[in-house]
Amino acid sequence: MGARVLIVDDAAFMRMMIKDILTKNGFEVVAEAENGSVAVEKWQEYHPDLTTMDITMPELDGINAVRAIREIDPKARIVMCSAMGQQAMVIDAIQAGAKDFIVKPFQPDRVLEAVRKALS
Repeated sequence: MGARVLIVDDAAFMRMMIKDILTKNGFEVVAEAENGSVAVEKWQEYHPDLTTMDITMPELDGINAVRAIREIDPKARIVMCSAMGQQAMVIDAIQAGAKDFIVKPFQPDRVLEAVRKALS
């Protein structure tokens, strides 16, 4: 079985798309979360090998969720996902501890490349 992944996005459709790409390529999706607060809880529960994290979400945004998870485990591997290719957000995400960044709409090859890079 491949790496264990937590998928975080407030849009169920986006979670489904990422899950589809990953499961077809041998990854195991252990949990999903619809906002940053739930993401931190699920991360603590499952300790996934990798997390895909949307940036713009209700309750707790992705960048603050990354900070919270990295406080628990500085080695946590997180790939940011966003519809916005805004440079400032990319920089914030990387500074918060994200390993890579993918932009919506997702290209399956780019998702896999980012995930594999973050896991290596």
